[in-house]
Amino acid sequence: MISKLRNFLFRKIVVRSTLWWYRSVYGMDIGDHTRISRGVRLDRTNPQGIHIGSYTAITKGVSIISHDFVMRQWRPIRIGSNCFIGFNAVILPGVTIGDGCIVSANSVVVKDVPPNCVAMGNPARVVEQNIRTSYWGIRLDKGNDSPVAY
Repeated sequence: MISKLRNFLFRKIVVRSTLWWYRSVYGMDIGDHTRISRGVRLDRTNPQGIHIGSYTAITKGVSIISHDFVMRQWRPIRIGSNCFIGFNAVILPGVTIGDGCIVSANSVVVKDVPPNCVAMGNPARVVEQNIRTSYWGIRLDKGNDSPVAY
């Protein structure tokens, strides 16, 4: 009972206030029902350059960098809807990740990822195309017909 109450309060207070802070104070464009784990590093040097679609999951340790200090470039990053960005992935300036994509853990995304693809590696390469995802990047084409994870 206590853990359910703790989880409910965490979702209602901490998660919503964090998203409000990103949107209102920093001016980031973050879609509805997007899940951003604690420990995600969103670039605060160029926060208006971060655009994240609805129903996207960004896991712990992900770095989203929208500027290059050495080259003095500030380039926007666009992450589509229904995407999943894996643990410790790095997304560099100017990258566009299409709708329904999965970026695997520890990948470094240096160039655009087309929609409905799986990208992995360092540098990240497209290893699968024409996949189907549901909310938060849950795959539907591997025998899973339901978008709900149990």
